[in-house]
Amino acid sequence: MPRFLFALTILLVSGSLLVISAWQQGRPSVAHAASNVTNGLAQKPYMGWSSWSLESTNASGYGTNWLTEANVKAQADALHQKLQGSGYQYINIDAGWWMDYSWTPTFDSYGRPAPFPGRFPSGIAAVADYVHHYGLKFGIYYGAGLDFLAYDNNYPIYGTNCHTQDIAVQPLTKTNGWQGAYAIDYSKPCAQAYIDSIADQFASWGVDFMKLDGVTPGSFRNGASSSDNRLDVQAWSQALYQTGRPIQFVISWSLDHDFVHTWQQNSNGWRIDTDVECYCNTLVTWDNSVKQRFTDVVPWISDAKPGGWNNLDSLDVGVGNMDGLTNDERQTYMTLWAIEAAPLYTGDDLTKLDDYGLSLLTNKEVIAIDQAGRPAKPVAQSSNQQVWYAKNADGSYTVALFNLDSTTETVTTNWGDLGFVGMAHVRDAWAHKQLGQFKNSFSATLPAHGSRLLTIQPDATTPAPPPPAGKVVSYEAEATTNTIGGGAVISDCSTCSGGQKVGYLGGGGFVQFNNVTATSAGSYDLTVYYVDGDGGGRPAYLSFNGGSGVLIDFHGNGNWGSVQSMQIRVKLQAGNNTIKFDNSKDYAPDIDRIVVSPIVKTTSYEAEAPGNTLSGGASVANCSDCSGGQKVGNLLLGSSMQFNAINVTRAGTYNVTLYYVDGSSGRSLNVSANGGPALTIYTNGTNDNNWNVVQSVVIQLDLKAGTNTVLFSTTSSMYGADIDHITV
Repeated sequence: MPRFLFALTILLVSGSLLVISAWQQGRPSVAHAASNVTNGLAQKPYMGWSSWSLESTNASGYGTNWLTEANVKAQADALHQKLQGSGYQYINIDAGWWMDYSWTPTFDSYGRPAPFPGRFPSGIAAVADYVHHYGLKFGIYYGAGLDFLAYDNNYPIYGTNCHTQDIAVQPLTKTNGWQGAYAIDYSKPCAQAYIDSIADQFASWGVDFMKLDGVTPGSFRNGASSSDNRLDVQAWSQALYQTGRPIQFVISWSLDHDFVHTWQQNSNGWRIDTDVECYCNTLVTWDNSVKQRFTDVVPWISDAKPGGWNNLDSLDVGVGNMDGLTNDERQTYMTLWAIEAAPLYTGDDLTKLDDYGLSLLTNKEVIAIDQAGRPAKPVAQSSNQQVWYAKNADGSYTVALFNLDSTTETVTTNWGDLGFVGMAHVRDAWAHKQLGQFKNSFSATLPAHGSRLLTIQPDATTPAPPPPAGKVVSYEAEATTNTIGGGAVISDCSTCSGGQKVGYLGGGGFVQFNNVTATSAGSYDLTVYYVDGDGGGRPAYLSFNGGSGVLIDFHGNGNWGSVQSMQIRVKLQAGNNTIKFDNSKDYAPDIDRIVVSPIVKTTSYEAEAPGNTLSGGASVANCSDCSGGQKVGNLLLGSSMQFNAINVTRAGTYNVTLYYVDGSSGRSLNVSANGGPALTIYTNGTNDNNWNVVQSVVIQLDLKAGTNTVLFSTTSSMYGADIDHITV
């Protein structure tokens, strides 16, 4: 839902309140702390339908008033008739079911959301029963936090002696992505009981799925805060589990990837991006946010697995005259969802599916790719002609070719990029057609925003030659050899590597790195060090060697004093290359530097390993989110820890990724290799005193061939982050 419409809720909560008597049920809730829960659900990405796309559009006959019992039943009828046989199961109602037509919420006598009779005259349980009689599942929606009106009316909390005002953070603090509710104080004994009471009500109605919306960190409010919604997510996870009913739990929107461990431990899926809807006369448009998924999903790819999936939002490809897309864009849209093993839930009016849309939504081979649960990754993001791939259990590869440019272009997949060379058979999944046998590559000419979805079966398993070798090289944004123009400026930056950065990028401002050298043509890792203090992150377009700009969304953390890093795989030509950062319309992040490195196998080293040296009070401690369940902490005021057995085959500069925990507002560590000069690095704190959230930063260290030591130390006045592990 709505980043827009919830603001309307805030304006209308002073309106009339309709109280509906509660159905008294079950045992009373007992106050208890929220805990991580594994519910055993979502072993595959779910498939179904959701109401929000039709609620959000300005198309005639739709909008927020469209959500009614009759319309939901009509969608259930249509899904049963047209899509259920292909695996679609869920009928999920989104925001508004407990709102009147002026968007004023309704509650029962215990402060639990209640269906507005004007929309659902028979109640939610009756609609769920209707959905269930087809063998389908029913889903519901709610927002994070304590609704303003639920607080103002100070309802008794079911099964307790508490009232809703007893559980609010004091002084009152707004929370969620819209700042549309009050933060709940989960140290209060009745806070969990209140969430349990709503979950019990949902379970009594026959709910099989719940979406919790406006969750922060995320929802354009990245970074930890005392009023973010991580405890709400944990509370809802616990509450749904304790009902005893299997209820799949999904959270939304644009979740902050820095807290992915919390999302994984407490939910079955997480929206990685903003609403796909355009809030216009169609359901979506290509430029509004469909194209953003090609960059925004990349950091999350490795996080998807049975039990929890990357949610890309509604799949609105079923009704051509409503979707707002060309047929090529409709196919590309579903191709990305399928290769990312994303939940397939359409937001179209299922009563109006056209033949082409129905053929997309029911393609057996494409659905099978999605349900296999193997998210694909891009070969490179240095061009708008992109190849994404995943290796399958039988040795074959699922490969998608995408032309993200607005002109017809040829896209080529080279077998070497997949990991083999030689002959392979190629099948077109959309066309259900064998295309023949091809040696070392396959090319297709694709229209603007077009795609192909292929299965590639190698005839033999000859491994591909290794990627290009070379050195790790760092390039400062402020270097005099670069081109800076259009209003971009160099400014001081105390945490940046050279003490400076290039800012005012966007609206014409740009920086171009002019002498990026590659020893030979091929794939390299590009690490961008940047500063982005926006809560939701800023986009930039990266152009390589004069090519068209590739959209890259950066992670905002609300702190303009901290340097973050993002690594992407790129293709470079032999010799000199240019890399340009700009954005003709929006603001872009400030750029500190870039680092180009060859692709090498990484090795992980745990901080708590017995062969390491700890001194000055540094100690091993438990850490729920850390890779080995432990970390090294108390790195402060002169203490240190040293990795003693870092092995590399040849001397050179290496990327070292530090995985750390920093619950403060930010700390610093000195890092040195083999007793050499120290480099000071700055870690981004979550600023919430949570010392279990793991973050990462990439640094470069010169290592010798053989065994190396890497020392993380503090001076007598420094406080350092806890260390989980490093990869080299």
